[in-house]
Amino acid sequence: MTHVDIEGLLRVLAPQVLGVLVRKHGQFDACEDAVQEALLAAATQWPREGMPDSPKSWLITVATRRLVDEFRSDQARRRREEAVYDPVEAEVPDQDDTLKMLFLCCHPDLTPASQVALTLRAVGGLTTGQIAQAFLVPEPTMGQRISRAKKTIKATGLPEPQEWAERLRAVLHVLYLIFNEGYTATSGPDLHTPELAAEAIRLTRTVHVLLPDDGEVAGLLALMLLTDARRAARTSPDGDLVPLAEQDRSLWNREFIAEGTRLVEDAMSRCPVGPYQLQAAIASLHDEAKTDADTDWQQILVLYRILARLAPNPMVTLNHAIALAMVDGPLAGLELLSTLDSDDRMAKHHRLSAVRAHLYEMAGDLPAARQAYAEAARRTSSLPERRYLEARIAALGAAGPTPGADS
Repeated sequence: MTHVDIEGLLRVLAPQVLGVLVRKHGQFDACEDAVQEALLAAATQWPREGMPDSPKSWLITVATRRLVDEFRSDQARRRREEAVYDPVEAEVPDQDDTLKMLFLCCHPDLTPASQVALTLRAVGGLTTGQIAQAFLVPEPTMGQRISRAKKTIKATGLPEPQEWAERLRAVLHVLYLIFNEGYTATSGPDLHTPELAAEAIRLTRTVHVLLPDDGEVAGLLALMLLTDARRAARTSPDGDLVPLAEQDRSLWNREFIAEGTRLVEDAMSRCPVGPYQLQAAIASLHDEAKTDADTDWQQILVLYRILARLAPNPMVTLNHAIALAMVDGPLAGLELLSTLDSDDRMAKHHRLSAVRAHLYEMAGDLPAARQAYAEAARRTSSLPERRYLEARIAALGAAGPTPGADS
């Protein structure tokens, strides 16, 4: 197997191995550290020595021995040695604990940021350094965040089935946050962090396999696929942002579009409609349009109105305003946007200023558009987005209105 194949296998096995150790020994923090050491050992040894006959058993054995060593090194825990087994080859349960580990990492006592970091480490199998690099923070900072999260759930065992339903929403939200950061990085020199988006899709596929009848799981997976399908066309060769209306649609991933469309159509035909399904249906309408002019904005507006009633939030309002502007004109969109000025979550967000600038540009009010674009450029910490916004300001100095909102 190649290094890439081994890395992919280790990410699949990481939560399964951790689940075995946590179920038997508790002590999530110690078990997670032991699994990370086993993963690092495998990544070093397997390419050189070859793949073991039972990779999962090998990881469980090595992680268990690391755990034994940890317990033995602490004199106060010496009595626990009797409760810890040290097998030559570990017993491998048939069950897959990936979903339970996701639920555990999304414990309600953790903040969303901690849930994301712990999920990527414990379930995604990423190292602290990889996670820190993806989120553009120093490794010690990310290490402290993960350490605090592990301490918070230190004595927590795997969640029981009766807890699953209430935690599933948190799990899907965490996977959504991971994907969004991968698709549009909040800061830094690059628009995308493809590794994060790919990991979010992989984990959501896993949840979908384990919960195939849940419509919102299918909806989230469909949304990710339909959105990520456009990634290759969202930046120029120089790394500059290319808005949806100007993208080369021949670069879109048609396999992702076909799969995402099938998923959302199936989910909406047999399950109660939820927010992720609605967002996926909107993404599907964008992806199915052969050109920007072919976009079915009427249908998109209907879906946003339903979404706004079902799951109101500022980002929904923001996108609703764009759809409304495309159907009823920019002034109608600007009026809806004005309702966000008193919302503390959005009043100073660069996306609000960017959308307002776009609608002013559509309306032909170029001075107001330039001012709003400049405000958005000051507020964003993403260099590609800032360059795009500054380019719009420069273009408005010599040309008339040019539509182009990124979706």
